[in-house]
Amino acid sequence: MSVKRVLIFDSGVGGLSVYEQIIKINPSIQCQYLFDNAYFPYGELKQTQLVARLTQLLTDFLGQYPADLIVIACNSASTVALKALRQHFTIPIVGVVPAIKPASAVTRNNVIGLLATPGTIARDYTQQLITQFAAGKTVLSIGSTQLVKLAEDKLMGKELDQNEFLTILAPWLNQQVTMPDTLVLGCTHFPLLKAEIQKCFEMPIKLVDSGEAIALRVKQLLGEEQEPKVSCAEEHSHHAFYTKHFNNTAQLSALSHRFAEYGFRSLNYF
Repeated sequence: MSVKRVLIFDSGVGGLSVYEQIIKINPSIQCQYLFDNAYFPYGELKQTQLVARLTQLLTDFLGQYPADLIVIACNSASTVALKALRQHFTIPIVGVVPAIKPASAVTRNNVIGLLATPGTIARDYTQQLITQFAAGKTVLSIGSTQLVKLAEDKLMGKELDQNEFLTILAPWLNQQVTMPDTLVLGCTHFPLLKAEIQKCFEMPIKLVDSGEAIALRVKQLLGEEQEPKVSCAEEHSHHAFYTKHFNNTAQLSALSHRFAEYGFRSLNYF
């Protein structure tokens, strides 16, 4: 029985947080990870530009590296382009949306913090999620592109300044009366920064993301037959790709090392 192939796509390295959950629940699959650093960050792109870029890039990539399923591990791309991509491709596509629903289920003080990119927060789709699943609750939003860049820096081995996190989260930290007890990490980059985000709060705070739900959805769509008995060589044959050459060879070397730690055999230009 052949190994199921999954393409995980993001604008940067944030999708690795989703990959971790997917591979934990679906250990037999083979993953290709494609990140579009040529157009990073996606949260600042116009909708028409983003849809056109995604459609063309994924079409080109799948022409060389076929897959059984695509995971769009990027909130900005999912909230904008998922419908168009599903109309264009015939294989199943799983998107990522802010985890408003599970956060609403676990909050105790009914105050939820939504931490996402400015683009995701501004999308009508996000507001619909809040209206549908967080009615009667207070949802406070902070949009940050800087957090995305900090996550990229962390994966490349750069030292982070905790004060930057305190500055970004200041609107919540300085309002004790409406302090959220649950944070929705509405960007796949943000779970990579859980420790730094948690450290900003004096009291423990629940951090909620979509990783596990995505992994379960992948398992459901691939079906039970996606668990064949495979050799170790097949099981761990994961490869990663980027779309823009790195000017800094040390940066590329550090990133290659981190991808290897996640179980990827190679990191190549596409």
